[in-house]
Amino acid sequence: MFLQCLEPTNDIYQGHFGPFSITKSDRLGVVIYRAGLGLAASCFGLGALLLLAWGPQLWVLQNLTPLFWGFSLGLGVSLATIHIYMVVLHRALQVFWGIGCLGAAWVAWQTTEPLAVAVYGHALNLVAIGWIFVALTGLCFKEAFCFNRFEAKFLTGLFPLLLLGHWLHVLPIFFEQILLGTVAILLLIFAGRKFWQAVPDDIGDKSVFTHLHQAHS
Repeated sequence: MFLQCLEPTNDIYQGHFGPFSITKSDRLGVVIYRAGLGLAASCFGLGALLLLAWGPQLWVLQNLTPLFWGFSLGLGVSLATIHIYMVVLHRALQVFWGIGCLGAAWVAWQTTEPLAVAVYGHALNLVAIGWIFVALTGLCFKEAFCFNRFEAKFLTGLFPLLLLGHWLHVLPIFFEQILLGTVAILLLIFAGRKFWQAVPDDIGDKSVFTHLHQAHS
């Protein structure tokens, strides 16, 4: 099934600016995009499971650090391969992700605590890495807008609610836990459903990308 989804077809699609076809490279880019989402969702989901099931034990907090970097790597891969017509928006999401990764690296470098502890208990550190979740929220918004997926719509609202609610100290602990579990489940659903979606959907109208490239060249 994996190899079949990579094989190009003879289908010709009629785009807004003319006909186009989908190559093997196009299909590989979609597979990589979805694999990145799968990695990000799996790391986030496992981290949420460990924290909710066993609480803030030291071994849990220590394992959250590599899971966070796996989540960030997967999201970065997806942001590098996603198809977005608005180049400015695409670059903005990548910049947000980069700022968040640099912020996380700075926090990890200057603290002796597990990364999760350093972020959870210090508002400035949360702001430093929060840009990663801004980028993820933007990706979810794009998916919700393009494909009308219910889980992407909820994630677009729940990520800011969870992070801003904690940052402003307005959410009770049990409500934060509920939100964390809900977000983890929805993110897994979101990433999982992408693997069953037709590959051309994530490529979009290539004639638009060609037109935009020619307009800026």
